[in-house]
Amino acid sequence: MTGPQYEWERVAGAIEADIRAGRLPKGARLPGERELAELHGCAVGTARRAVRALREREKVVTLPAKGTYVL
Repeated sequence: MTGPQYEWERVAGAIEADIRAGRLPKGARLPGERELAELHGCAVGTARRAVRALREREKVVTLPAKGTYVL
């Protein structure tokens, strides 16, 4: 995406790029929200919103008390 964008869109895009490139293969567990925030230099709420966007795009699934996994 070019031009201005929300920070959560940048983070979601980076994670989605990792999925497409195979750095996060199908079935891989994503790091937790705090670790994602540290990795991407953002707030935990921003990482949470990025993961929600990826769920809405059906790129990942979150299992309560288990984690978030690549579809």
